[in-house]
Amino acid sequence: MKLINQYRGLRREIYILFFGRIVTNLGSMIWPVLTMILSQKLGFSAGEIAYYFVGFSVIALPATLIGGRIADRLNKKWIIVVCDSVSVLCFLICAAIPLGIGTILLFMIAGLFQNVEYPAYDALFADLSATKDRERAYSLEYLGGNLGLVLSPTIAGLLFRDYLWLSFLISGISIGLSTILIAVLIRDVTPVRDTGEASAYQAKKEGASIFAILRENPLLLLYLLCAILYGAAYGQYNFIMPLDMAAVHGDDGAFIFGTVTSFNCITVVLFTPIITKLFTRIRDTGKMVIGRILVFAGYLVFLLLLGFIPGYYLAMLIFTWGEIFSTVSEGPYVSSRIPASHRGRINGIMSVAYTVVGGAVDLFVGQLYDRAGSTWTWAVILGVTFASAAVAIILKARDKKAYPKLYIEEEAKPKAVF
Repeated sequence: MKLINQYRGLRREIYILFFGRIVTNLGSMIWPVLTMILSQKLGFSAGEIAYYFVGFSVIALPATLIGGRIADRLNKKWIIVVCDSVSVLCFLICAAIPLGIGTILLFMIAGLFQNVEYPAYDALFADLSATKDRERAYSLEYLGGNLGLVLSPTIAGLLFRDYLWLSFLISGISIGLSTILIAVLIRDVTPVRDTGEASAYQAKKEGASIFAILRENPLLLLYLLCAILYGAAYGQYNFIMPLDMAAVHGDDGAFIFGTVTSFNCITVVLFTPIITKLFTRIRDTGKMVIGRILVFAGYLVFLLLLGFIPGYYLAMLIFTWGEIFSTVSEGPYVSSRIPASHRGRINGIMSVAYTVVGGAVDLFVGQLYDRAGSTWTWAVILGVTFASAAVAIILKARDKKAYPKLYIEEEAKPKAVF
């Protein structure tokens, strides 16, 4: 009961967004099997799939920047509603037409509008939570997303062979229900008035350029390096991992990967409240370090046990622990160190950086996978993950000097390991 009670006391709108995440992700059936759609349904090679992901990433760059800019100027709720409505329409059309390049193009359009929406959604969670509550708010958002994802990847794997169109239909209906929920029930998006000492770095700076903000906060650039390296490595979970399973297990690879992805979501649901509660005294920078190390370990176990199906679940368990530590730390870290007036644009720029570096890594590992095989590809992925952990350690060492007011209250608490 204590694990549930830790989420009490947040704003009503946070809980609505939480349920919206659940409903949306109940129908998230395409992303988990997209690599296999491209490889097994449309005949793309690993290199061609990488080009697809990179091409989409390039097109998505202006969409993300626009999303960040309008998130700081317009009503964030209606940005989410409009973008989701376009995505719903695209998914419903995909369900009605034969699978082909046209389907993939419509899926890309839906993805573009999700990119426009992302900075607003992320900034809204920060706006609606005080600094002291922000880790709990982001933890709840993450938990809701994965509650919805528990069954959808496995169902997607089952539908993959003969009823893929139904996955598009379910996705469209689910996002539509979530959109209605947010449009009708969220009425107040006024940011929380946060007056504590720890909120000093969040004071609005209207008129200041994004580059001026980054010059005042140079450590954000180090965090950005840490985050994009981690993001590039994390993305291989949905790229190289399913390719390996398809190569080893054939048509059964889609179903196996679906169950492994569902296991990832179950692990998130079970362990996110536990980790949030047990490690509350560990600062966000410490959680980042732990997260990177565990993701590295999870990938290593997968590589060593490739072909042994139970080993995939062990690898995913370790990987997911790392994912939880990383996810519950990153949103609070950024939102507590930048002006509230620039959250959308900062999130947009970070998304662009993730996209550029992640796309370059996808392109490289896709070509490497085709030419050198799985082992050498995983060596590169492990190297990128290790580099992210190393940068996280440096960030942790420098953060207190850069943002001392965030540590004032913590100095009175019992010392934690990180």
